[in-house]
Amino acid sequence: MNLDTYISDIIEREAAAVRNIPIDNKYAEAIDLIYEYVHQKNGKLVTSGMGKAGQIALNIATTFSSTGTPAIFLHPSDAQHGDLGIIQANDILLLVSNSGKTNEILQLIELSKRLVSDIPIIVITGNKDSVLASKANIVLDTGNPPEVCPLGLTPTTSTTVMTVIGDILVTLMMKKINFTVEDYAKRHHSGYLGEKSKMFISNNNK
Repeated sequence: MNLDTYISDIIEREAAAVRNIPIDNKYAEAIDLIYEYVHQKNGKLVTSGMGKAGQIALNIATTFSSTGTPAIFLHPSDAQHGDLGIIQANDILLLVSNSGKTNEILQLIELSKRLVSDIPIIVITGNKDSVLASKANIVLDTGNPPEVCPLGLTPTTSTTVMTVIGDILVTLMMKKINFTVEDYAKRHHSGYLGEKSKMFISNNNK
């Protein structure tokens, strides 16, 4: 296999994994639950994950925050050393774990429930029959695609579909709360996106 063919194969396998993400009413349920706790009860979305999944969870949190839904990433290990104190009443957890077996995430659930016993939990996972999934109010299934990593081990395709699921949630929420360019500009004062949003507003006001 030459290099171009190999690269094309990777792209196609990743694209196929995205196309095969299961679509069901769990997305609507997740958005309604986040909306209830964050936008109606004034809580916040707390995301978490370990390793590569944690990086996806961080990205989801920052993207939610920049588009009108207050969110924060909580590292599951740091949570065990005091950062758990960020959890408050009316918060909601969004946990990311491909295996659904990540010990630190399972422990985070138990620790969080000591502070807020009825905290709702949304899980993004490739193992809908896992212990983690059994503890969730809502499970968003990635479809568990095989990794494109030659060893079949390194998180590659799994993190791609997790990212897409995060993007789905963010954009659905933006539509639900009618998030506007004006709202965007208030959260992006500087940088390219800040200037672009201000220019958009300026052009529309002429």
